[in-house]
Amino acid sequence: MTAMDPAETFRTEAGELLDTTEQALLDLTHRLDSRDLIDTVFRGMHTLKGSGAMFGFDALAAFTHHCESAFDRVRKGQVPATAELVAVTLSAMDHMRALVVRSGDDHAAESAAILQRLQAAMGADSGAPLEKAPGHSVGTSTSNDSGDAGCDAPWHVHFRLPPEAMANGTNPLLLLDELRDLGATRIAALTDAIPALDALDPVQCHIAWDVELPAAVTREAIEDVFIFVMDDMELLIERTSNAARADISEAGLPVATDMHAAVPAHATQGAGDGESSRPVKPAGESVRVPAERLDVLMDRVGELVIVQSRLAQLACGGVTGPAGELALRSISEEVERLANELRDTMMVLRMVPIAALFGRFRRLVHDLARETGKTIDLVTDGESTEIDKTVSERLADPIVHLIRNACDHGLETEEERRASGKPAAGQIRLCAQQTGGEVLITIEDDGRGINRERVRAKAEANGLIQPGQSLTDTELLQLIFEPGFSTAAEVTNLSGRGVGMDVVKRTIEGLRGQIDMVSEPGRGSTITLRIPLTLAIIDGLLVRVGGGNYVIPLSAVEECLELSLEQDIRSRGRSMIQLRDRLVPFLRLRELFDTGTRPDPFQKIVVISTGGERVGLVVDQIIGSHQTVIKSMSSLHRTIPSFSGATILGDGGVALILDVVQLVALGQNREEQLRAAG
Repeated sequence: MTAMDPAETFRTEAGELLDTTEQALLDLTHRLDSRDLIDTVFRGMHTLKGSGAMFGFDALAAFTHHCESAFDRVRKGQVPATAELVAVTLSAMDHMRALVVRSGDDHAAESAAILQRLQAAMGADSGAPLEKAPGHSVGTSTSNDSGDAGCDAPWHVHFRLPPEAMANGTNPLLLLDELRDLGATRIAALTDAIPALDALDPVQCHIAWDVELPAAVTREAIEDVFIFVMDDMELLIERTSNAARADISEAGLPVATDMHAAVPAHATQGAGDGESSRPVKPAGESVRVPAERLDVLMDRVGELVIVQSRLAQLACGGVTGPAGELALRSISEEVERLANELRDTMMVLRMVPIAALFGRFRRLVHDLARETGKTIDLVTDGESTEIDKTVSERLADPIVHLIRNACDHGLETEEERRASGKPAAGQIRLCAQQTGGEVLITIEDDGRGINRERVRAKAEANGLIQPGQSLTDTELLQLIFEPGFSTAAEVTNLSGRGVGMDVVKRTIEGLRGQIDMVSEPGRGSTITLRIPLTLAIIDGLLVRVGGGNYVIPLSAVEECLELSLEQDIRSRGRSMIQLRDRLVPFLRLRELFDTGTRPDPFQKIVVISTGGERVGLVVDQIIGSHQTVIKSMSSLHRTIPSFSGATILGDGGVALILDVVQLVALGQNREEQLRAAG
């Protein structure tokens, strides 16, 4: 097994830390006086700075230090938190992400521009400029929360980290660097606890330190250095006399004023040096898995190993007759059970809460509100709903397009909303819920709704429909997803070029999903994305049509019933069946697929549904349930409607997987045509 690159490990953890800090900043926008949120932002930057320096991301550490210093002033009440400061810090977070991904690139100009904006956002009276050397704003401070104001005695700091500190990721050199940043420092390393060479554990920390700091430094500034390790370490901070200073100097201990000078050059050349000299490889995708889920997986693998041993013993023993057949059948049933449980366990491992996806859009809505000058609130619901990681990642771009269109086209300005009796703040609502084998994601706004007349006029002008052509409301709204379609009066930075909604539709259909749209003029629009839970394995119903086998996703199957020859003949021309006081259209798959075969005497109807609509599929035989491993269609067959993939059967044959969404839409269209004709 290849060990993971430490730099890639840092990038993964830094991304999560940046996400957490960004969410705190977005919350801070609505609660500028929240001390907890300010502390969360400060701690996030402090951790990112220290970790970045540890792994050689020096540019990131240097830039983050300035942002950390800004929020340190906010935390101490020297500068107020403002909406503009939060907005600039969010831009700084984007720059930090770039520094994490491309640590070797030259970002000096962009860094300087953001820091200049950050200084301006803090106001003219915010203290020393951020571009100066670290420690200027702290080392010259005369405030002291501990009652030491005016005291000219220097500080004496003694600290010893727990033995496992370095193994847990704490670098003592970084702590010493932060102490040195506070002002002129004398550092003495205490090596009395280092064991003999044969008993030395190189992973453990055996050294303690005595540090002398200037009198002007505050106790709070010293404690901030140890903020993340204070609970587990030995720490003494006290004012000291000249006699005590002499004791430290005369103890014969090594004293260093520059810790980096005492460290060999190769020891400080970390991942960052290598990153600057070679292109960054994209990090492999990963999923965080709870330990208990891995325990379940290990249990299943252990059972499978036992069954494999039984099978090997049976094969070597050559047991024949009824006893051997019975033993083989028992093993076969056990393997089938374990295969099903392993499948379910592996599917759970790939599932992630949709909250991670929804969290991305808080920043998007915040930026769109500033860009459009509108007041927009984002409300989310169903964040605990789980979805396949691959599906979640592919949904990000489509939802971005939909939210951008809702903010630009759907929501009115504050003046327009007040004139129509609405609250000044527009609302975008993101909801997720699981129904059977699908996840429903709705994007709802309370804006002006879709103007049908403008949609029809634009569609006629683009030649998508004929003038005066009869369309249902659903068909009219679906025209919005046609390539190049846009009803925007002018092109803006957000929309108006007709690019985006057709991409949304293609992406959702590529996920075997469906888009439903409902819009009420003056009340807003709701777009519902129906997405399968997973793209890998599904439960299917195996059926035969003519000489071919097909799989229908079991999650879409409502019921099965028999279609006699008399009913088949009687329904010719209408293709409708009465099902509990409701007419349900059905499709004869034998005719749809042009099999060229005669129907079986007793055909079956498989009733499927999606989005509240139902349609029946006439098949020759229902073979039974089938665990379906989905294989993608080739590039030559990918555009064929009615099929979403293929699977390999136990006998080596291939069965096509029916696209339920396409078939239901086809059945409903035929029903509407029949009703219009009749």
